[in-house]
Amino acid sequence: MTTTTASAALGSVTGHARPPRLATLWRTARRKPVGAVAGLLCLALVAVAAFADVLAPFGPAQTTAKRLKPPAAEHWMGTDNLFRDQYSRILVGSRISLGIGFAAVAVGTVLGTLVGLTSGYAGGWADLLMNRLMDTVMAFPPLILAMFALSVFKPTWITVSAAIGIIIMPTTARIVRGAVLSVRAQQYVEAAASVGASHTRLMARHVLPNVVAPIIVIASIQIGNAILAEAALSFLSLGIATAEHPSWGKMLQDTRQFWQSAWWTAVMPGAAISLAVLSFNLFGDALRDVLDPRLRGS
Repeated sequence: MTTTTASAALGSVTGHARPPRLATLWRTARRKPVGAVAGLLCLALVAVAAFADVLAPFGPAQTTAKRLKPPAAEHWMGTDNLFRDQYSRILVGSRISLGIGFAAVAVGTVLGTLVGLTSGYAGGWADLLMNRLMDTVMAFPPLILAMFALSVFKPTWITVSAAIGIIIMPTTARIVRGAVLSVRAQQYVEAAASVGASHTRLMARHVLPNVVAPIIVIASIQIGNAILAEAALSFLSLGIATAEHPSWGKMLQDTRQFWQSAWWTAVMPGAAISLAVLSFNLFGDALRDVLDPRLRGS
């Protein structure tokens, strides 16, 4: 009887100490409804990019019978100057816009994390050298620096992602460096060092896991910036978009001379860019509030 009671009490305590993940997720969504909606929109955008070929009623390069047709039941977002359905092109174009956005953030996050982790942990001349390197990168206007890189190297998926990743790297590096400086001063790091843990082990096992939260937050916010940068480069004809594989920025560039007479050719791709950037920025902002202990109650 005593054992059964103790087991029940232990199970009750365990249940209260660790609520189901779905319940925790629901409470978080209720506390941050804007962030929850933004997160759903982000998932929807990713799903659209994954299943664009199935969802698009026309091919991206397929011509229709109507040129510069305003939005109607047959063509929800109208047609462009080359008789192509804009709705289908926006769906397919999400692949390049989102794909390069995610790839660029992956490059910038990995490089920025390595620089910030090494800089914050090593200190001294290494910290000074890496900070001056980040200052040099940030001294150039981001878009100009990306344009210079793509004028030297032929625009491909890799080079465009790398160019955008490099311009967003300094922000990640500085945030990671600040977090590492705070974690490095903690007693558990000093205790691990006192028992003979190597610097590599200290960084990998004790410092890096405790700065993951700010890395995730800045990465989620940087996705929107990367999408905007890709759109700007495509608008300047420095992207990788083609007729069969459009992007939102390239759609704007192709129809720029028709904006006054056919407003939908500018509004629809621009709305897609704005929605994607706003969704990822709002989701990243909500994620910061959830992961930062100082903001959880706000």
